[in-house]
Amino acid sequence: MNLEERVTDLESRLAFQDDTIQALNDVLVEQQRVVERLQLQMAALLKRQEEMAGQFETFEEEAPPPHY
Repeated sequence: MNLEERVTDLESRLAFQDDTIQALNDVLVEQQRVVERLQLQMAALLKRQEEMAGQFETFEEEAPPPHY
């Protein structure tokens, strides 16, 4: 293998690696967006659960009806 072939091979590998790195970066960015969206949804669900639990706690504190 002469020097020109080696350089061509290295350039080809570099181009492939650059393409692979960009593809991985794109996937990583999309996954980060999904994680951030899921975190927001989870926070909203936790807040809603706390609000709902507060409503049910008021009912539990009431005395049972006399027929019990």
